[in-house]
Amino acid sequence: MPITLSMLLLSLAALANERLVVCADPDNMPFSNRAGDGLENKLAQLIAHDLQTQLEYYWWPQVRGFVRKTLNDDKCDLWPGVATRLDTLLTTRAYYESTYVFVTRSDRGLAHLTLDDPRLRSLAIGVQMIGNDATNTPPAHALARRGLIDNVHGYMVYAHEDHAAPPILAAVANKQLDVALVWGPTAGYFAHRSAMPLRVDPVIPSVDGGQWPMVYGISVGVRRENAALREQVDAILEREKPRLDALLRSYHVPLSPLSAPAPAP
Repeated sequence: MPITLSMLLLSLAALANERLVVCADPDNMPFSNRAGDGLENKLAQLIAHDLQTQLEYYWWPQVRGFVRKTLNDDKCDLWPGVATRLDTLLTTRAYYESTYVFVTRSDRGLAHLTLDDPRLRSLAIGVQMIGNDATNTPPAHALARRGLIDNVHGYMVYAHEDHAAPPILAAVANKQLDVALVWGPTAGYFAHRSAMPLRVDPVIPSVDGGQWPMVYGISVGVRRENAALREQVDAILEREKPRLDALLRSYHVPLSPLSAPAPAP
């Protein structure tokens, strides 16, 4: 393949980078951990390899305010796994799109649930929570909009340890919950590892009430003033798409067929 001017410029820029500092959560599988087992660890390794630079990490839990305290405080160069078009930073093209999903035990016969399914009113439902204000997850808002409150149980998004299944999924496996609404990559990864067979189905509708999207594009985020790095990473994501697709399959990420991901909340 002939070397274009843009490829040459990107290569020269990569050689000028002595190291690539990536912000990542040290204990948040399937996305990242200190051992480098996560999906975003593998992506960071691929980016650093293609940039021909040394990979280093700045570890920080991905909780509210993480952009301000990491990327925007010059602690790192990029953070993989952020929502596309997150307005506090520059984001690359989406390297995948996923959706919130219903998780049920395979032996319960609860296939093809939707947010308007009458069965939900008699089921114990688990939903991921972030806080008690408007920053909550779209499924939490969708259930509240339907008056589903008394039979809904909240589970904090970040309340699990590394390779252990999140409590919300363990509760489904143990029959404490009948169904859980969970972000797709988390659900797909841990459902595949569960001793109890679990069923994973996309949440329908994909946009609830015209304002709560269930599908999001996921990108790499960089500081607003670092457009050059964003261009370099964009080129890598395009070039390495077959490897990225294989990586996503290996982590059992439920991929959305939609082509227009929602803007970041």
